[in-house]
Amino acid sequence: MPTEAPESAPVREAELVFQADVLQQVSRTYALTIPRLPAGLREAVTNAYLLCRIADTIEDEPGLDLARKEILLRGFTATVAGRAEADAFASKLSALLSDAASSGERLLAENAGRIVRVTHGFSTARRQAMERCLRKMSQGMIEFQGRRAREGLRDMAELERYCYHVAGVVAKMLTELFCDHSPAIAERREELMALAPSYGQGLQMTNILRDVWTDLARGHCWLPREPFLVRDFDLDELRAAENGPAFAAGLDELAAATHRQLRQGLDFILLIPRQESGVRRHLLLTLGLAALTLRRIHGSEDFRAGGDFEQPKRAAQVLIAAIPLLAHSDPALRRLFGLLLRNVPRS
Repeated sequence: MPTEAPESAPVREAELVFQADVLQQVSRTYALTIPRLPAGLREAVTNAYLLCRIADTIEDEPGLDLARKEILLRGFTATVAGRAEADAFASKLSALLSDAASSGERLLAENAGRIVRVTHGFSTARRQAMERCLRKMSQGMIEFQGRRAREGLRDMAELERYCYHVAGVVAKMLTELFCDHSPAIAERREELMALAPSYGQGLQMTNILRDVWTDLARGHCWLPREPFLVRDFDLDELRAAENGPAFAAGLDELAAATHRQLRQGLDFILLIPRQESGVRRHLLLTLGLAALTLRRIHGSEDFRAGGDFEQPKRAAQVLIAAIPLLAHSDPALRRLFGLLLRNVPRS
């Protein structure tokens, strides 16, 4: 159980305002999509995202070795579970961040105690969903940090397993929060939980493809070796320059696998009852932005050769305008995503 005393209503309201402000500083996509959720659920999802973002900050910190990261991740899960003091953890984490941390990440780390106190104010069901997610995510991060290197993951199975641990479990947590919020959603819990990992994994696979050159510059690679090796391309030879048709064919296979996960992610969203329009809009916009990103990646020769990636603002604006108009029509949404992904290979 949480160790901190319950907050007064004014104090908690101030903490909720703070976490909403921090969200704007550490995320572009979720700062855009989470506010579309209904009040009550919005605050819980914001808090859950920020907990995961703190774990991500630990995972990505280049100034920490594996042993220190493991200590911090385990300490953070204990703090969220109420077995350690939140402000002491925040002080320890913020002192260990290097200059590589963004100003938003540093602000979040310094105020991790405030975020955790918001967590402790939620119902038992919501708090336990967040704790389970963070525990599984941290376990996966610790495991894969031990393998994290320039040569990439082994194969598609390992890529899927990695994406499950860092994103599939998050989608399952969100589903639990949605079910707690809405009896109508809860009626479809079993079907939703079966498809939720595909939703999260599709988003994560899109991010891996988008960030391939940024990760490479940092000395890391999250691509699986197998789809490239079967085409006689070794990821050890990967560079931010022309890599030839074998590399492009391997990327096509990954794009097709990501396409499949995003399609299943749409199936997940369409299980959300139409009357829960805020939940639908949040999920649809997040998935739609990922679909736009995947299409852009697949269609850009410059990107395949190591060029910068930039999402066309006009396309994103059109999507943002279209989602509220189409959110209640499953056939229209299927047509929309068909258009978004029409040039991306399918598996």
